[in-house]
Amino acid sequence: MDAIRFILNGKEVFYEGSASDRLLDVLRNTYRTTSVKCGCKEGECGACAVLMDGVLVNSCCVAMGAVEGSSILTMEGFRDTKRYAVLDKAFAGFSAVQCGFCIPGMVLAAEALLSANAHPKEEEIREGLSGNLCRCTGYNAIVNAVSTAAKEGNGLW
Repeated sequence: MDAIRFILNGKEVFYEGSASDRLLDVLRNTYRTTSVKCGCKEGECGACAVLMDGVLVNSCCVAMGAVEGSSILTMEGFRDTKRYAVLDKAFAGFSAVQCGFCIPGMVLAAEALLSANAHPKEEEIREGLSGNLCRCTGYNAIVNAVSTAAKEGNGLW
């Protein structure tokens, strides 16, 4: 069996397990990226969301064979960026974080959205976050945080 080569948070890694293993399980169990959560195992909640080649995906629905040569970004890799600092400040400012279970996926969804559309309207923000469920905060605070981050991003996106 050949190792599956991919970039994880900017570092080249090689996975020597099965190509049918779920990216979610590999990220958590092999690479200890605890920001990636197992919520539903069906791609419905967004707790396992990561960026794969810049596209938001639910890692519970991605087989490792599909990851070969790709770049995977989790919150562990994103949290040291200027873009994250802007989103973090906005989320804190609107009290858009409660238990924290959904926040890594929400923040990565916001990053994907703002990378594609630096000045989204409210309905575009809601659509961009729609694959992520939050049971604590509700969505208004999160939508306001993303809107504020877009405005205060100073051209980062």
